[in-house]
Amino acid sequence: MAELRVARSELILGAGPGARSARAQALAASWLAEAPQHRAVCIDTAQAWDPELRALVERCRRDTSAAGRSLPRLEQPSELAQALGSHSRPDTLIVVDCLSFWLTATLVHAMGADDAEGAQLVARGRPLRLADAVNACAGPLVLVGNRIGAAGAGQPDLRRLLETLGSLEQQAVQACERVTLMSAGLPLTLKDR
Repeated sequence: MAELRVARSELILGAGPGARSARAQALAASWLAEAPQHRAVCIDTAQAWDPELRALVERCRRDTSAAGRSLPRLEQPSELAQALGSHSRPDTLIVVDCLSFWLTATLVHAMGADDAEGAQLVARGRPLRLADAVNACAGPLVLVGNRIGAAGAGQPDLRRLLETLGSLEQQAVQACERVTLMSAGLPLTLKDR
C-alpha cells in the first residue's frame, strides 16, 4: 500500500464500519512509520448496550488486531472533548471511532436524566464543543463518522436524531482539514486544504 499523507485533522465518513476503520488504521500506521517517536491511540466511543453492539465492537477490535495495526484503546463514550484535550500531543495521532456512537451515548445519557431541556442543550452544545476541541488538538486527529440514511425519518424522534447527527457532521466537516468519504472501499476526498 502506498504511504498515506496524514492531515492535521481528517473526518472519514461512510456507510459501513470496515472501510472507515481500515482507513483510520492505515493513517495511524503511516503516522507511526514516519518517525520513531510518533505515537497513536484510538478513543472508542461505543458502549456495548446490547449483544449485537458488543459483537460489533469485538469484531472491529479483532479485525484491526489481526491486520497487525492494533492501537492502544481508550474507552470514552461521553466526555470526548476532554479526552482529546488530555491525550493530544504533537507526537500523538488520535483516532476517534466513532462520532455517531459518541453522539448517541451523549443523547441517551441526557435523556436518561429525563431532562428534555438538557437533551436539547447537549444536542446543540456538545458538537460545538467538539469543533473547538478539534481545532485545539496539538497533534493529528482522525475522526470516524457514519453516513446514516433517512429511512424512518418520518418519525419525530428519529428525525431529530438525524438532524443532530447532520449538524455534528457539518461542524466536523468545517473543523477538519480533510474530509474523506469511503465508498466501495475506496477513499474519495471531499475536502483537502
